[in-house]
Amino acid sequence: MHWRRRAQLAAVIVFVLAYAGLSHYGNSVAKTRDLGIGLAIGPMLTVGLILIWRGTHLLVALFAAALAALLLRHYWPVLEKNFPVVYLLQEGGFYSVMAASFGVSLLGSRVSLCTQLADKVHGPLSTQEVAYTRRVTAAWTLFFASIAAISVNFFLFAPLRVWSLFANFCVVPLIGLMFVAEYAVRQRVLPQADRRGILAAVRVYFASSRHPT
Repeated sequence: MHWRRRAQLAAVIVFVLAYAGLSHYGNSVAKTRDLGIGLAIGPMLTVGLILIWRGTHLLVALFAAALAALLLRHYWPVLEKNFPVVYLLQEGGFYSVMAASFGVSLLGSRVSLCTQLADKVHGPLSTQEVAYTRRVTAAWTLFFASIAAISVNFFLFAPLRVWSLFANFCVVPLIGLMFVAEYAVRQRVLPQADRRGILAAVRVYFASSRHPT
């Protein structure tokens, strides 16, 4: 239903805005370091535990969660003293991993990541579509690598507040613009292609890779 999709989209937008606002607040106010650490580690830890659960078993994920809790309790004072670095590692690490994931799929005779995703949505792909999705994969590789590099440079050479503004309020709109630009190019290069974008492909990809419980 259209209303359900709109509600889901609205919920995602509210979550992203709230997370960005709280993260910037945590980076800008020294008294909120606990909040900053939680926001920096929380998403990364959650995603990691979900991947462990899907790739292994629920009991393994629970054991990993307990181990993570013990480590956090022990090293929390260290994290408090260096929480901007933790946040940088979370941000820069995520975009570096994304760049590597797209880039590695371009090596040799491997099937590029965007080609895999597109094939899961509306394959089999034509030769033209395979070539196009390979170029899109290269574009996303360069995009995520650039975001990671810019973030590190802002962190090293600009005030913390400026880096936080870029990390929390500029990156997501830039990703949105990248989606829009890719869609516009695709409509010109492949006018007869399926109009569903990479977001639909991502949903199909993860749905098909769920680990049975």
